[in-house]
Amino acid sequence: MRNTIKNPILTGFNPDPSILRVEDDYYIAVSTFEWYPGVQIYHSKDLVNWKLIGQPLTRTSQLNLIGNIDSGGVWAPCLSYSDGLFYLVYTDVKTRMSAFKDTHNYLVTAENIEGPWSEPTYLNSSGFDPSLFHDDDGRKWLVNMLWDFRKGRNSFAGIVIQEYSVEGKKLIGPRKNIFKGSELGVTEAPHIYKRNGYYYLMTAEGGTWYTHAVSVARSKSIFGPYELDPTNPILTSNQEDMNELQKAGHGSLVETQDGEWYLAHLCARPVVDKKCILGRETALQKCYWTEDDWIRVVGGPNPQKEVEGPNLPLYPFKQESNFDDFKEKQLKKYWNSLRRPFSEDWVSLTERPGYLRVTGGESMQSTHRQSMIARRLDSLQVEVETALEFEPENFQQMAGLIFYYDTEDYVYLRVTHDENINKCLGIIETKHGKYNELLNEDIPLESGLIRLKAKLDHQWLQFYYSTEDNRWQKIGNRIDISHLSDDDSHYIRFTGTFVGMCVQDLSGQKIPAYFKYFDYRK
Repeated sequence: MRNTIKNPILTGFNPDPSILRVEDDYYIAVSTFEWYPGVQIYHSKDLVNWKLIGQPLTRTSQLNLIGNIDSGGVWAPCLSYSDGLFYLVYTDVKTRMSAFKDTHNYLVTAENIEGPWSEPTYLNSSGFDPSLFHDDDGRKWLVNMLWDFRKGRNSFAGIVIQEYSVEGKKLIGPRKNIFKGSELGVTEAPHIYKRNGYYYLMTAEGGTWYTHAVSVARSKSIFGPYELDPTNPILTSNQEDMNELQKAGHGSLVETQDGEWYLAHLCARPVVDKKCILGRETALQKCYWTEDDWIRVVGGPNPQKEVEGPNLPLYPFKQESNFDDFKEKQLKKYWNSLRRPFSEDWVSLTERPGYLRVTGGESMQSTHRQSMIARRLDSLQVEVETALEFEPENFQQMAGLIFYYDTEDYVYLRVTHDENINKCLGIIETKHGKYNELLNEDIPLESGLIRLKAKLDHQWLQFYYSTEDNRWQKIGNRIDISHLSDDDSHYIRFTGTFVGMCVQDLSGQKIPAYFKYFDYRK
């Protein structure tokens, strides 16, 4: 009996999957945008069970995100393998909100999927979503979408191709536009595959909203002209059924050891009013080839929540514990920071053994040096808890438990200082960029350890706190956090909700907070 793939396979913020098989191992690389480390790589043996094993971009020499805008940074990595090397190409987006987009594309390599990964090779900046194709004649080709800022033009100006020289570590030869896209428009995320004498060009179309789709075209020549699949698109979501996987698009293909085919793609699950708090996730669909050499999704073109798995034995992994007591020498892989790598100058596991020390950084509005350690929210029913020691001296110093989407949208249960009541606890929120305080008066606190907790039930969040007596008390009313989503904003954005710990010191004194543990329960 076949195993069942249950979608999404990568829950929470895990968009733009690039899937790869090397012998009996499967890997998926996903976008990380402004979160550090850059790119997440997951591993599987059976396409059912997945484990986070690597984050290749760990050094500022590979990826410098300081000052990157919200939903900038790492877009659409592409993972491939050739000549005994893993290749990873990615975009670092610096500008995206006007006619212009500064999108710098790079390549890193590694002999081992878990690293170390090389210093980056610069490729180009002509557009985003780069993908490297290794042809069977030994030549390598980079494809990416072309951005056209000129007025009255199609901004998504097509898919361009250029040869990559391994020896020269640069693109060589002419650049050619090989595909202008279909009537769906917004043509991006190209991947090339070769089968039975055809070059297949897979792209994302329709935009990253609910009209997102996967399109396929083919040609006998890598330079085209490309013939569009007559049933285009091969995958898109059924917008009439919001209980199903939505926003399906941005796909990549993999062939199993037994010749079966699967399509990895992004998707999203609306919570309320088409708002996707978890962000865009990754799913798998089984595919087959028709007699006239077109790829089709089994049961398609709409994505399914349950899919027949490949003819492979199950291979479950031991996952990292969701309880972190900070007694290890390194942070668990699921922890992330905003725009800068972990370093002793702002975060330490050794300064005070058994505690995570976080030094106060810039405000929650900063795109530079926030002191935030957070993990992806991957379920709509969770309970998270932490405990900290923090002795603020003025109102500019804060620390606590945060649910964070980006600089414009977050909810924060924080300890601070008020000149009238001294150390105190309150809730602050920024919604669509507008700051608010959700309690009429902050609650006075004594010195020492304080425990903070949050319970999430779909879009509703309730905070709690406890002092030395260990009795939990509600603080504030339940909060609607549906604005922590891709879809509840005045501009398009692409990440997902994170939950974690942060410390601010806007006075510049850089006082620390000491976190005793962090517990994440689903």
